[in-house]
Amino acid sequence: MQTKLTLTVEQSVIEKAKKYARKRERSLSDLIENYLKSLVAEETINKEELSPTIISLKGSFKMPKNFDYKLELTDRLSDKYL
Repeated sequence: MQTKLTLTVEQSVIEKAKKYARKRERSLSDLIENYLKSLVAEETINKEELSPTIISLKGSFKMPKNFDYKLELTDRLSDKYL
C-alpha cells in the first residue's frame, strides 16, 4: 500500500534531485523510497557479507523497461570475441 508523505526540503535541493532522477529515468518518489528502503535494510544486512561500495550502490540502478539482457549479453560477447 502506498501512502503520501510530505517533506520540507530546500527548493534548490529539490530541483537538483529532480534533474538527477530525470537523468536516470526514475521518479523522485522512487529514488526517495529506495533510499529509505536501503537505510532500513542496512540494519539487517550483515556488514561482513557486503563491502561498503556495494552497499552504497544498492538501489542506484534501475533497468529500462524495454531492456533485453539476452540481446545485451550477445552484443557484449560479440564485441569481445569477434
